[in-house]
Amino acid sequence: MDYGLISKIEKAKTYATEKERIQFDSFAVNVNGENSSHQVRFSSGDWGCDCDYFHTRGYCSHTMAMERILDQMLPRTVPS
Repeated sequence: MDYGLISKIEKAKTYATEKERIQFDSFAVNVNGENSSHQVRFSSGDWGCDCDYFHTRGYCSHTMAMERILDQMLPRTVPS
């Protein structure tokens, strides 16, 4: 039995439940919308999306969906 691995798994479970330990610097994901796929980015506290709605308003359903998925781990762009 790999006791080192067991220890790492337990530590990972702890980290996963203590979300305040995790801070995102940047990431990019693809969100498959109803009409097409859109790339959502988060970098240095700012959201980005390649959809037209985001470019005119600074937020969109794709960025808001990611905020909901990540819950309280990231700042919100608009009240949800």
